[in-house]
Amino acid sequence: MDHITIKTLGALKASNYKSLSVKDELRKNLIKQLQNKEEGFEGILGYDETVIPELQTAILSRHNILLLGLRGQAKTRIARLLGNLLDEYIPYVEGSEIFDDPLNPISWFAKHEISIHGDNTPISWQHRSERYTEKLATPDVTVADLIGDVDPIKAATLKLTYNDERVIHFGLIPRAHRSIFVINELPDLQARIQVALFNMLQEKDIQIRGFKLRLPLDIQFVFTANPEDYTNRGSIVTPLKDRIESQILTHYPKTIGISRKITFQEAKLTEEQKAIESDGLVKDLVEQVAFEARQSEFIDQKSGVSARLTISAYENLISTAERRMLINSEKTTFVRLSDLVGIIPAVTGKIELVYEGELEGPAKVANTLIGKAIKTLFARYFP
Repeated sequence: MDHITIKTLGALKASNYKSLSVKDELRKNLIKQLQNKEEGFEGILGYDETVIPELQTAILSRHNILLLGLRGQAKTRIARLLGNLLDEYIPYVEGSEIFDDPLNPISWFAKHEISIHGDNTPISWQHRSERYTEKLATPDVTVADLIGDVDPIKAATLKLTYNDERVIHFGLIPRAHRSIFVINELPDLQARIQVALFNMLQEKDIQIRGFKLRLPLDIQFVFTANPEDYTNRGSIVTPLKDRIESQILTHYPKTIGISRKITFQEAKLTEEQKAIESDGLVKDLVEQVAFEARQSEFIDQKSGVSARLTISAYENLISTAERRMLINSEKTTFVRLSDLVGIIPAVTGKIELVYEGELEGPAKVANTLIGKAIKTLFARYFP
């Protein structure tokens, strides 16, 4: 589709353009990707046989999706990568707040423009990078933030009653029409707002201060939640949960090899730091610390041990070796076992301790984890 030359509704019709719902669009492009044996979800490691097949199945089924897992399991990154399955450009009625489909307008503005200008209605094009909206659910999020509210200034300026659709200031969700909308940490959202979401999913209308507006929004919803939050800090109301068709469980890396790949992919090192030598044993030790933490009686396992622990720890490990090199006026160096003391600040900042762990203290727990990691790998190298 030539997004440069097609600028009116008439030209769009002449091009035989067919509009698709966002879920059909994702499905179409995923089918093409699978048939061409192309790699999808670049940078997501360790999920090839678990999460990604389930995610692809959900997309093919045109489902709304709930990604359920502990912190640091790439839930948000997966959601963001869904945008790569959207068409590069889609047309919309120029000036529309909710990016109306020119062939299927739903807002008063777009319908009015088309009724006046007909085939001469100007259209613009929206890139897929602009079709992703993300919101972190917090207790202070309101219906106005997500759905919208009546704008009294607009009503006064245009001399309209509150019963007129034009006085509504749309929230994030209507503005994500024909897009992917992600709500992170869904259980933290108040129950009454979850009910409003359910109403949009089920009834295809929005209700603002008693004003009911039929607005068949076209949105691919993706929700993320932590199992601990899901059961204790908050919950997903049953009617909304029933409308989220696919629930996908994420997990931590199952092997040290995969964990290492994730760490090296995500670690942010300077060119000088990349020149510092670190052998496989030291790298494995950093990963083993996280594996030990996920089994430790001092750490709250319900909270999880984020994959960010090993990333931060590896960065600190290299920086500790670099600091030693600079102090000693050396030109090159390599990581030593004694440099592992430098990862303690990265470990203590990424773990949640239970009562027994609090009694020991975070620094002592971190030292214990490092010691256990060395012991485990020693037995593996010298059986």
